[in-house]
Amino acid sequence: MSLQPRTSAPGKARRAASVGKPKRTKKAAEFKAVDPKARHTTAQKNARKGAAALPKSRAAATTRRYSDADPSTVSKKEVRLTDRSKLRAQRFQEKTASRPRPVEAPEERKARIELSQKPESRAKKFVAERTERAKRPVDKKPDFKKTEYKKKEYVKPENRKPEYEKPEFKKTEYKKTEYKKSETRPTNRRDAAVAKVSRTDDGRPNFVPRKVEKFDPTRPKKRSEAPDTRAANFRAERPVRDRRNDSPAYARDDFKHSSKTHTNAAVDFGADDNYISTNLADANLIDATPLTEITTTFTDLGIAAPLVNALAKQGIMHPFPIQIATLPDALAGHDILGRGQTGSGKTLAFGLALLNNLNGRVAKPHKPLALVLTPTRELAQQIDEVLMPLARSIGHESVVVAGGMSYAKQITAMRRGTAILVATPGRLIDLLNKGEVQLDQLEITVLDEADQMADMGFLPVVKEILDQAKLDGQRLLFSATLDRGVDSLVRQYLKNPKTHSLQNDRASVSTMEHFVLVMNPGDKDDITNQIAARNGKTIMFVKTQRGADRLADKLAHAGVAVGALHGGKSQAVRTRTLALFKESANAALVATDVAARGIHVDGISLVVHVDAPTDHKDYLHRAGRTARAGEAGTVVTIATTKQQKSIGGLTSRAGVTPKFVGVTPLSTELMKITGAQEPSGVPYIVPIVEKSVRSGGNKRPRPNSSQRRRRPH
Repeated sequence: MSLQPRTSAPGKARRAASVGKPKRTKKAAEFKAVDPKARHTTAQKNARKGAAALPKSRAAATTRRYSDADPSTVSKKEVRLTDRSKLRAQRFQEKTASRPRPVEAPEERKARIELSQKPESRAKKFVAERTERAKRPVDKKPDFKKTEYKKKEYVKPENRKPEYEKPEFKKTEYKKTEYKKSETRPTNRRDAAVAKVSRTDDGRPNFVPRKVEKFDPTRPKKRSEAPDTRAANFRAERPVRDRRNDSPAYARDDFKHSSKTHTNAAVDFGADDNYISTNLADANLIDATPLTEITTTFTDLGIAAPLVNALAKQGIMHPFPIQIATLPDALAGHDILGRGQTGSGKTLAFGLALLNNLNGRVAKPHKPLALVLTPTRELAQQIDEVLMPLARSIGHESVVVAGGMSYAKQITAMRRGTAILVATPGRLIDLLNKGEVQLDQLEITVLDEADQMADMGFLPVVKEILDQAKLDGQRLLFSATLDRGVDSLVRQYLKNPKTHSLQNDRASVSTMEHFVLVMNPGDKDDITNQIAARNGKTIMFVKTQRGADRLADKLAHAGVAVGALHGGKSQAVRTRTLALFKESANAALVATDVAARGIHVDGISLVVHVDAPTDHKDYLHRAGRTARAGEAGTVVTIATTKQQKSIGGLTSRAGVTPKFVGVTPLSTELMKITGAQEPSGVPYIVPIVEKSVRSGGNKRPRPNSSQRRRRPH
């Protein structure tokens, strides 16, 4: 592309070209000289320019222009535009023209003026009224005539006429009631209500004077009386009337539909969860406490020799009844639907079947062979502790996949090809979405405590996990109770399951005693402290996380070795608290319902319901922390005098007949049932647990700033 030569500015070029030429002002001057008042239009100016520019030969030839058009011949467009302009001008004039004021009647004008005027102020009105009153004529007072009285003539007494003599009455002399001024009067409404309001001669309420004693912290408290529990025991021992429909309670669609759509009586199935008729009608009923001694061994049930040896090292020689019933069907590859109370041995029942079927199998990275789903982290860790030594005996490993733990360790375990996965639904679905876990080669799936997962809202997540699992895989479902939420899982994912149910799971086990300690509200704190200070392991259940922390602080201040366990604490703190409770011989654990399901701690001899649960299933699961694996245990519910009836209904729905006992602090009944004693009073301080040294513990500690070698400047 060639460069264009630079040209000067157009203004300069035009001025340079016009040098020496005549200016146009001369023509304008000549035109005005001919007619100074003449005004030329643009059309005439253009016409002159055109005539001057053309040569004389062509000037004669006329050119038709727009300005030269005949006004008589106008196009339709011009007419339309002209009419439109006229219409706009007319509208503008109508809009801006001043309108004549409408003629109004005198009355209307007067009313309009009155409305436009401001109302008279109160001050002006007051001044006007005062002025008007001052101008009024003053009324003269009426003239009163002075009454003239006649003077009465004085008559001597001897000349007076005898008058009527009134009879003389003797005045009765009443003795004034002498009373001592009482030292006190009623100080509150209750004392005033007790005192009769009838008036005596002294005009004071008829009540028994009572001297108010000042509070003295050094004086021992008055011993309160134990509440009467005879009525509560009578109601507990009375047979419960079945108010359900005549149709079987386990048939979901067999209820009789009455004309009433609403009723005040709530339908409560209690602990009788047999309404899943298709699943439990033909169930194999198991006696949880057989009278004869069990002689069956794990080898007789078909368990592999490495697993039998691992169990023998732990001191487990004979299986429990639920294991004897379920293991043959589970080892044969059938789906299992098992129901039994906590502590009946469900963990080993599905754990041994799972491990025996995986013996000799090899897992690929990211593709586990077995999955155990649990509702809580603590239960997942407990199952992993049971399965880990058994799995290592056959060359497998297990990993816990739960919230509150490190992602890196779980992902690393899956990349190594871990065969057994013990997981909670939330964390597992996260790893599935990230692609770190694939369930297309899953052989066995176990759902433990499925009813609690349904209560916690995990059913949609559980169904999503089961949809990704292998279609022809084996599925085992174990739970303490089977609710309607679990019914959908059973119908959709279990194929012709073999059903096993414990006969006496409703009333727990025979080695468990149930008591309801009825007390006055003012004695509850003292009795709770004395129960927690007993010798042995005690677990105390409350409703809320804040209530657990508050009770734990009170017990620690009283001198009780105690820890708090609830969902508001981090996983590390929960694990450390549970481990410290397991190691201690005499300790108390205050927990919410987080620890009510599946947590197994050896040696718990007493379970205390500080806050009574609202659901009968929660009562059973809480109580299941004691009397596990054939041990003896006691379950105690703390109640005030007003809670006896509600707790009686709760225990009857749970299939338990407790004994109501009225107690006071350090009473004989309290110490006999719970082993209560007075706490030491020395505040308890939680011991500091040192962090475990990792494998690279021989490394030197990192030097501080003064020990570091400085760089040369």
